[in-house]
Amino acid sequence: MNLKSIKVCLMLLILALGASAQVATTPSNIVVAQDGSGTFKTIQEAVNAVRDHSQVNVRIQIKAGVYHEKLVIPAWKKNITLVGEDREKTIITGDDYSGKAFPGKDFTGNPKYSTYTSYTVLVQGNDCTLQNLTIENTAGRVGQAVALCVESDRFRAIQCSIFGNQDTLYTAKDGRNYFEGCLITGTTDFIFGEATVVFRNCTIKSLTNSYITAASTTPQQQFGYVFFDCKLIAADGVDQVYLGRPWRSYAKTVFIRTEMDKHIIPVGWHAWPGDPMFPAKEKTAFYAEWESSGPGSDQSKRVSWAKKLTKSDIKKYTLKNIFGDWNPLS
Repeated sequence: MNLKSIKVCLMLLILALGASAQVATTPSNIVVAQDGSGTFKTIQEAVNAVRDHSQVNVRIQIKAGVYHEKLVIPAWKKNITLVGEDREKTIITGDDYSGKAFPGKDFTGNPKYSTYTSYTVLVQGNDCTLQNLTIENTAGRVGQAVALCVESDRFRAIQCSIFGNQDTLYTAKDGRNYFEGCLITGTTDFIFGEATVVFRNCTIKSLTNSYITAASTTPQQQFGYVFFDCKLIAADGVDQVYLGRPWRSYAKTVFIRTEMDKHIIPVGWHAWPGDPMFPAKEKTAFYAEWESSGPGSDQSKRVSWAKKLTKSDIKKYTLKNIFGDWNPLS
């Protein structure tokens, strides 16, 4: 064997050893248990252990328990699936809110929490999934207090409960999010943000008379919030709830085959007037329904600027058209 052949063999050996090491340091299944019976005791430790920029999905199983964590899945921790043992008994909880004293100062120099830092769970990594979990912000009715903040693309939440009051769920950036079989509760603007989001077979519960959605869809987005086959319900005594109001001028929210209880106000939508930076938002917002049902579904008294969908329009509302090359069901 000549010197060149030896060098080639050594190079192949090094590559093989490197591949073996990569497999060894990229676990495909991790267990979190507070009693020490798993791989880690906290969810954050498990997330931190995932290989940076992983190109394979890593499943983190979370045993039942109440996890008092401010959980962050950073942008470089991708392809992570968190699966709770029991949706009602696997709980990630926090109580931060806008205005609460921040330990020291946040990265902007703010000595207090803001809406954007009040989250219980923050997901920035792409291709992440939450399943069979409860995520809650228990700060109470003290203003903005986010339970789940999503800043990633191709994010999924399956059979999760997301509990809070004002600003419960923040779909923060122009990514694609998919929620299926989830229960989401809140008071004011409790589903809000910029992302393109599909909610399928979800239950949305209003806890006070206020607004459900506050989309901030950009002019470049064809779709904003799309609700398929969902249910809108309310706590006792709640009887004056709007489907949404535009946080920004080009907000888009559409309810398709949604069951609406009697708490939905007849006019349906609110224009959010009085915003000097974004005036006359009703001229550019896109709010519409298709085949709504239930006591709150009468569209005859909806605001005049709400859109009327046609059979041709409704054909556009498919997962493929909404999400492009991403299929959240695959």
